[in-house]
Amino acid sequence: MSAPSIRARVRAEMIDEIKAVARRHLATDGANLSLRAVARDMGMVSSAIYRYFPSRDDLLTALIIEAYDALGDAVEQADASADRHDLRGRWHAVSRAARDWALAHPAEYALLYGSPVPGYAAPDDTVLPAQRPPVTLVGILRDGLTDGRLAVPDEELPEPVRADLAGIAAGLFPGLPESLLARGMAGWTQLFGLISFELFGRFAGAIAHRDGYFDHQTALMADLIGLPR
Repeated sequence: MSAPSIRARVRAEMIDEIKAVARRHLATDGANLSLRAVARDMGMVSSAIYRYFPSRDDLLTALIIEAYDALGDAVEQADASADRHDLRGRWHAVSRAARDWALAHPAEYALLYGSPVPGYAAPDDTVLPAQRPPVTLVGILRDGLTDGRLAVPDEELPEPVRADLAGIAAGLFPGLPESLLARGMAGWTQLFGLISFELFGRFAGAIAHRDGYFDHQTALMADLIGLPR
């Protein structure tokens, strides 16, 4: 395979620089990105930046995909580094990795899980990257089911809930019982609620020992899911 042309390398470098400047704007201005402001910081005329990102939404989408992939890398690597047979240990490793990534990248986390950006609708390109973290959790559940170490919750779900979960399972997690998927989704949504409360200052003046509190809460979620001790 031939090396990228000089033009292609320069374009890739420009795109990386634009995204780096845009991330700095996320940290100071939130998701209210302005291509003109990014161009100004780069010493470009505003029209030049449109050769790389035709609109603000295109730039936001690139940042969102990059952030989801970075979070996905973090949780997948944490899961891979844990003992495959220790389901609870894998859950804690994945949970801590998600929190560590969020605390290290608060602006990117807020872009993914904060308030919706007015006027922005995420395109289909963001779907697969967004699925990487929850798919990692489902992998823990699947392994537990396969090895017989994780029991299927014996509970009857309300029919509308069961139908919704059956649709999700059919599309993304074939064969996963709806009652177990319900527990897994509850644990995952509570995990990100916990991270969001910490990151957005909701624990200020109340929870001083954040690490210990986080581990305690994720242990409660593991109990809810049914992960064996």
